[in-house]
Amino acid sequence: MTTTALPEGVPDPVEDFLKRRKKATINDVASLARVSKKTVSRVINHSPSVRAETRDQVNAIIARIGFKPDPQARGLAFRRSFLLGLVYDNPNAQYVINIQNGVLDFIRGSGTELVVHPCDKTSPDFIDEIREFVELQRLSGVIVLPPIAENRQLLAALDDLDVPYVRITAMPGEENTPPIVSSQVVSRDRMGCRAAAEHLADLGHRRIGFISGPAGYASARQRRQGFDEGLTARGLTLDSALIVQGEYTFESGYVAGKALLSQSPRPTAIFSSNDEMAVGVYKAAAELGLSVPDDLSVVGYDDAPIAARVTPGLTSVRAPIRDIGRAAADALLAENRKDSTVFDTALIVRESTGPADPSFKP
Repeated sequence: MTTTALPEGVPDPVEDFLKRRKKATINDVASLARVSKKTVSRVINHSPSVRAETRDQVNAIIARIGFKPDPQARGLAFRRSFLLGLVYDNPNAQYVINIQNGVLDFIRGSGTELVVHPCDKTSPDFIDEIREFVELQRLSGVIVLPPIAENRQLLAALDDLDVPYVRITAMPGEENTPPIVSSQVVSRDRMGCRAAAEHLADLGHRRIGFISGPAGYASARQRRQGFDEGLTARGLTLDSALIVQGEYTFESGYVAGKALLSQSPRPTAIFSSNDEMAVGVYKAAAELGLSVPDDLSVVGYDDAPIAARVTPGLTSVRAPIRDIGRAAADALLAENRKDSTVFDTALIVRESTGPADPSFKP
């Protein structure tokens, strides 16, 4: 910023202010920048109606005197709280944490904060509870995680509240278009799962177990469809006897893994619809004296941090979950909101998959 030098001997009003060690207020910023309080508010709230020169001048004063806007005062002035809500009913704690970290990456330093609100979609008060949460917090926007991101009643309630919201979903195309208009961040789950199926087939596996996600989850449907497509491309199909439903939790993966590996003949490979369940399969295999990948190949989904930390390293479909959270916050706070942001998924091959034992007779 270009500033006009003060004549020699004329005291700098900012230096004089700093000597008084007074807590800076918006009125101080307005006085020192020689603009109105309303102009300072517009600069703080990134209004496009302020000239660049004035904006630079106000921001320079804010930086020099260390002024920190009061979120509560801003909320009263603009009838909103400068809070984003993250609403979810999801048993996968690591997924929620990764989304949350992505949102925090984007809003850090912006004066906007995040409020996390877990809920129970099976509760009879589910919709009313979220409505009350949005109204009490006077949220600036809401990020809705799967599976409730596909709940039509919830979306209608958010529309009725006239609060901006973004849905994170695994459903591209027409299936992902509700009767409500909203921004969405889409993960192409099918793409990565197709690659996972092709990878196992190319390693010679023919008896493959599949642990699905919870019933009613769009991600569970998309991952199953992608896996089926990959097998079909290799001339294979899933045996219905080798399909077990999981709940996206370690415990459900362990139970499903034991059920699959107790069959005779057992599968030589298992695809698990998330990494938490895949690690549960590791435990089930170890208890049965099976080695990964010599006796059993295992593939997960998410490529969560645990995938690279377990031994052997877990082959997993990478979904850029933290980036998805960042994009959701961007979609809410950006001046030019996008209708849809799409992220691809890809298979990350590690040590948990290997060639099928040619001596194994299914």
